[in-house]
Amino acid sequence: MNRNGVVPPVAAAIAMIVAALACLFGWHMHTSDAESFAAQQRSVELLTHRVDELEARAGADPDWSSIALRVESSVVTIETANSLGSAWVVRSDAQGTDLVTNFHVIEAAFSDGTAKVQIRHDDRTVEGTIVRVDRTDDLALIHIDLKLSPLPPATARPKVGSTVVAVGSPLGLDGSVSIGVVSGYRSLDGSDYIQFSAPVSPGNSGGPVVDSQGRVVAVASAKLVGDGVEALSLAIPVQVACENLAACSS
Repeated sequence: MNRNGVVPPVAAAIAMIVAALACLFGWHMHTSDAESFAAQQRSVELLTHRVDELEARAGADPDWSSIALRVESSVVTIETANSLGSAWVVRSDAQGTDLVTNFHVIEAAFSDGTAKVQIRHDDRTVEGTIVRVDRTDDLALIHIDLKLSPLPPATARPKVGSTVVAVGSPLGLDGSVSIGVVSGYRSLDGSDYIQFSAPVSPGNSGGPVVDSQGRVVAVASAKLVGDGVEALSLAIPVQVACENLAACSS
């Protein structure tokens, strides 16, 4: 039973099976020997225990501290001559690591022909090369020789109201996290966005927005500002990056 006093559908279905099995075993008590009945009774007890485990897991809150710690190791800070942003590891192999970020973060470096940016991870700074851009959806792919662990993408878009965490480097403060919920879905200037309430600041752009399983659901991109405006952040669905820009790790 959940906090509202409602029995989850899966648990209710399993409970009905348990009850049916219990009745069946009770009938067999008169026709089978004691050893057979004892074995059947143990099966019912094991199934009941499994139902309790499933209900406990369903009601447990995500361990956001552990999720944030795991995700942070796969998020980097991007620095150029006139911009600051974040990126996350989309793929890694023996040749190095591919990072996804926003195009607007690296636009100046890409436009001046250098195609080089500085990537900061923990206490290390390495040079990154811009290898692909998607101006339409404000995305870019950067390669570094350093090997880092990739983050898995979500296979489906999150439901409105589900909790998400934005990880990145607001104002250069790497390893920062902020929590919020998916507020809705928007289409702006021909591109799709996830609207979410986790606060973001300059430097968050390009960082991952992750769900309760540490999967990337979107790429933080912008926020709406103005008098009285609160918690209106926007992110590009990760499916756009995986389909149009990079081969995402599963």
